[in-house]
Amino acid sequence: MKKITRFFWFCSGAHIDTLKKYPIEHNKYVGIGATIFFTALFASLSGGYAMYFVFSGDAFAVGFAILFGLLWGTAIFNMDRYIVSSINKEGSTNAQILQASPRILLAIMIGVVISRPLELKIFDKEIRQKLKTAYLKGQHSKIDSLQKTYSQKYAQELGKNTDLKKEKDSLERDINRSRFQLNQEVFGDKTNQTSGITGYGTYAKQKEQVLKEKEERLKTVTDNLGQMDAYLSQRKDYEGVNSTRLFNEHQLDSLANVAGFADRNWALGQLSYNTNGSRDLDTYLAISFIGYLFILFECLPVFVKLMSPKGPYDTAIAKIAEANIHFADKDKDRDIAVTDSTYDHTLDTDIDRRKRVITAQSEFDFGRQRYD
Repeated sequence: MKKITRFFWFCSGAHIDTLKKYPIEHNKYVGIGATIFFTALFASLSGGYAMYFVFSGDAFAVGFAILFGLLWGTAIFNMDRYIVSSINKEGSTNAQILQASPRILLAIMIGVVISRPLELKIFDKEIRQKLKTAYLKGQHSKIDSLQKTYSQKYAQELGKNTDLKKEKDSLERDINRSRFQLNQEVFGDKTNQTSGITGYGTYAKQKEQVLKEKEERLKTVTDNLGQMDAYLSQRKDYEGVNSTRLFNEHQLDSLANVAGFADRNWALGQLSYNTNGSRDLDTYLAISFIGYLFILFECLPVFVKLMSPKGPYDTAIAKIAEANIHFADKDKDRDIAVTDSTYDHTLDTDIDRRKRVITAQSEFDFGRQRYD
């Protein structure tokens, strides 16, 4: 139990030797340290999950996720620990809030960052379904675009193909009607279109000739239509119209599995809207409150430190800091005095040495002049 307590004290950024002297403060800093630790833990899980999607499909994806999660959690832990430990309780309430405001803004940003990947995991099933719907709509749009481009590009050929089909249909109807009239002529059925004379006479031969001409034209039209269909089919293959198909369920599942962080983040945002574009209030509130929860959780250590009354530990830390500042000032004065004294002594020594050198040089010069 003592080890856990000391660990949470360390997490809170407290000076443990000073904190030990004030038992009334122990539980407060255990709570602050635990909040910082679990915030870092959630940040580690969130960062690792986000990195897992970055390297999704890679053989080392899990290893990269664990490594990044540990690094991210450690960074958040160190940052939160500094934020809480640096709040000075000696000032007024307004001064403390002003001092903590940049740290609160930073905590809000951190809360947003660590909450998003966990929101992606919480709404994983809904995100997958939204992605599958989006991919299917995208494929529909792609096929429609290809069809529209193909129709515009080959409008003349398609128009000619349509005319050939209409002419073929018309010829087939005329041929069937001409055959029926030829039979009536041969068997002597009297109508407005036949003579009523039985046998293969002049009228029958004329009708047979007309029939042959229509059949020959039908053959020509059919051949032209086949060539045009073959050409248009080749153009469809070239333009990708024939090869582009709607995704089946298995393909949609595969695409949703390999979707990146950006796609999943987009899908999470789209969950807050209905198909008609209106706001889905229930989903929007669910996603928002999860984000707000993590933001509050990240800001909680700062709020706890701000809300807690000034205690004996805070006073002791302030006095120790004041004493250390005083000691540093005196230490500076001592260093300055030592430096000045050393410099003066060195200066005097240099002056004496220079005097001796000058005196010796003068005596030497005087001696030489006397002998010369």
